[in-house]
Amino acid sequence: MVQKDDFNSNVPLPPGLTRDAIRRAVEYIERELADLVEIYCEQANVFSAIVGIFGTKALDSVSSYEKHRNVDTAQQRFPDLRRHGSGRNPSPNESLESKASKRPWAIQSHYDHPGWYIVWRYLVDPTETLERGSPVIIWRVDVVFLEKSDWKYEKSGAGEAGGGRTHTFGVKNAAKKLRDKAVYRRSDVIIRDGKPIPRNGNHS
Repeated sequence: MVQKDDFNSNVPLPPGLTRDAIRRAVEYIERELADLVEIYCEQANVFSAIVGIFGTKALDSVSSYEKHRNVDTAQQRFPDLRRHGSGRNPSPNESLESKASKRPWAIQSHYDHPGWYIVWRYLVDPTETLERGSPVIIWRVDVVFLEKSDWKYEKSGAGEAGGGRTHTFGVKNAAKKLRDKAVYRRSDVIIRDGKPIPRNGNHS
């Protein structure tokens, strides 16, 4: 259950975005993804994309940010969301990209655009150790403004023989950059050996 005490009021947010909207978005994501855990078991990278998509959908519904109405921009480019009334080409300060990751710190993108980023850190808990009825938990939400200079190019491992991945950008020194940027963090989850687990037990 999302607890009010797990929110940090000192973390800067994009203009118009509220902690209450983030709380409602977290609740929506956890509720809607409960029936999609099998996708995670089959293709974890696809599941991460779905978490980000549901984050966009939730904020479009409960906040002053809305999905970019240009489908190509919203799906393939930047940003996922723009502040209502900001126009067709919002400034970086009124642009919001929704990301998801099961890793504690990394942020990856196909572009190195400046703007606001919200990262839904999730874990899949099929035993429902943390919370009965919630096999998917958003345990931390990072909100950070990134400049173009914060990104580094990560060369693709794809080759003529196949395999690898597409070109991406990663945030330099992500753990340092995201220090004190967690607007929401569950107190019953800790990081051990680089992995989020329940504070009072092991997570498989």
